Amino acid sequence: MLKLRGLYYITHINNLSSILQRGILCHRKIEDEKISFTPIYDAEIVATIREKKLSDGRNLWDFVNLYFQPRNAMLYRVIFFSKANLEDIIIIGLKYNILNRKDIFVTTGNAASYNTEIFSAGRAKKYIKIIREKTDKGWWASQDGSKRELMAECLVPDSLSPEYISEIYVPNQNALNKVRSKIGSRNIPIIPEPELFFQPSRQIPLTNNLSLIEGDMFFSRMQTLTISVNTVGVMGKGLASRAKYQFPDVYVKYQDLCKSKTLKMGKPYLYKREESLDFVLADEAEKLTNLNLQTWFLLFPTKTDWRKPADFKGIEEGLKWLIAHYEKEGIKSLAIPALGCGLGWLPWGTVGPMLCRYLAKLKIRVNLYLPLERKIPDEQLSEDFLLR
Repeated sequence: MLKLRGLYYITHINNLSSILQRGILCHRKIEDEKISFTPIYDAEIVATIREKKLSDGRNLWDFVNLYFQPRNAMLYRVIFFSKANLEDIIIIGLKYNILNRKDIFVTTGNAASYNTEIFSAGRAKKYIKIIREKTDKGWWASQDGSKRELMAECLVPDSLSPEYISEIYVPNQNALNKVRSKIGSRNIPIIPEPELFFQPSRQIPLTNNLSLIEGDMFFSRMQTLTISVNTVGVMGKGLASRAKYQFPDVYVKYQDLCKSKTLKMGKPYLYKREESLDFVLADEAEKLTNLNLQTWFLLFPTKTDWRKPADFKGIEEGLKWLIAHYEKEGIKSLAIPALGCGLGWLPWGTVGPMLCRYLAKLKIRVNLYLPLERKIPDEQLSEDFLLR
């Protein structure tokens, strides 16, 4: 995942020409000067921005809002719930020295949130390091406040000169070509960064339903997400640890299954939680009407004890269970990691073909996420190697 150290502005590509000429303008100036502008925020967000006031009487409508971490709940909402196409959303990187200005404000989270503190430039300096630490992560949760904190902002009054622009991030090559046609001869780097936009960095189709994916499984928006676990109740590392902190209810359920000896090798457990993952990930999701209805978690044992290597035969038995039960259980789509690889210490060259042969039998869409711990040789990612 890209390490971010600047400030960032999320906008529609249609606004880029105006930004390169006039700079980034606050919403009030855009309205007052009758500038053609393509919005990315929906009416609910706009209403909130109009209402929230700062200590000096101005409201958020009078400021350009820049994020310390653009890969946040607001961007998630824009990408998956606004009318804009993915390739039309861009992230403009801006020089860090904006924080030296005397007229800015800095927030400890989403500026429109009731729990967020807003500091003037003089008071903000001692908080910037803390804000940087809290926004230097790739995921968030609702319970611990990180969803709000990851949307920490730098508020710049009125406008921001185009001289501050340092680079432009786009989701893919098509979007890069669109941006390039708009910036002309300007020497501004354009950087394709799919994962910044919650997209896979790589996707390799193997069959009509099965694909290999490099990326973050928790942003897949598949109906069922698979977590590799042990049977003693420890979620210490990897995806299991992420699930423990981002989705505490999953951890509680897992602990109960281990205590009752329900979770066993060869017999995964499907946790049919009622809440959509979109509800956790999207900003102000309670105001959205088109969320994914449910996100389930398949707790898949790959070893009996977290200290031991993964059990190849146990994983295979679990896959047989999955094939026998997925239709009856109502699984509609599945995201699954490379079970036993990575922290399970099993080689992809052995496990990958076994996984793919079984998963290819499922008559639903399946995304198999490649291990992040080591690079897999391209010859071991081919259809011939995995489905022979």
